[in-house]
Amino acid sequence: MFENQKFLTRGVMAEIPLWLTNLMWHMVLTMEVEDQDYLQVFTLTKTPNGQHIVHEQEQQQYRYELDVPCDDAVNTKVFVIDDLTHSTMLLAEEY
Repeated sequence: MFENQKFLTRGVMAEIPLWLTNLMWHMVLTMEVEDQDYLQVFTLTKTPNGQHIVHEQEQQQYRYELDVPCDDAVNTKVFVIDDLTHSTMLLAEEY
């Protein structure tokens, strides 16, 4: 799963720094789980030092948290969805 062509919505391209979209793709591709859910959820929160990232999926339950120092942190929720033909990263409000 998630090994197919990848797309970003306009909202993601406008609001999420490129380094962060690349990091989220990497986090999806390197998950250590037996089964990946078609829906990956990222909760992004600004902190005094940078970006706090919570990566989750429901089936098989998975949660990973990461703090990254940066100057361009954002507060938003991002979905990454795989429909077997392509993978799309979109803001939660674009769903």
